[in-house]
Amino acid sequence: MKNFLAVDTSGSYLSVVAMKDGNAVSVCEKDCAMRHSVLLLKKIDEALALAKMTPSECDVFAACVGAGSFTGIRIGISAVKGLALALGKPTLGVTSFALAAYNSIDGEPQGRVLCLVDALHDCYYACGYEKGEVVLPPAYLTEAEVLALAAEGYVLRSCAELPIADKAKVEVVCPTEGLKNAVLREIERENFTELSAVYVRKSSAEENVCK
Repeated sequence: MKNFLAVDTSGSYLSVVAMKDGNAVSVCEKDCAMRHSVLLLKKIDEALALAKMTPSECDVFAACVGAGSFTGIRIGISAVKGLALALGKPTLGVTSFALAAYNSIDGEPQGRVLCLVDALHDCYYACGYEKGEVVLPPAYLTEAEVLALAAEGYVLRSCAELPIADKAKVEVVCPTEGLKNAVLREIERENFTELSAVYVRKSSAEENVCK
């Protein structure tokens, strides 16, 4: 079992998980939108202290790479890259979809699960899983498209409350539990990679350039 530190700054919340010798501790700030850069290092220190672990004892550093907040994702990636570079340790990235997908009692999704991230304006970033594997690649969907997939049997799941919950049942799961499970899965696969952000949809600036 590898020791690791993982962060998720992709949403309005902030999550940090530290695992040492198979024992995981987590800290979570539920509403820290626009304050990730201020709070992240403090929460990392808090999680490491609770785990009784120093940064040098981490075998791997991980970050949620999106989809989600453009600025938040970059803050988390930058912090993790800095720690890994300073200590000569590998990194791995997990998606916000994986955090929702691998977030059940046994760490695996049951049946077909559509993992959602609020993209605002009644639209969503979505990714479909079945038995732990991606069956619908990450996409930018309208509310109507999400509801249609729910009608086909997909369970809607997210790490945060969503506006669509007024029209369909959405399972809201714990982001720290999902972060731990997703990182453990990637460590088992030895999927160590350079961290890069996942953007399901082009930014407004990029779209304007293409026109």
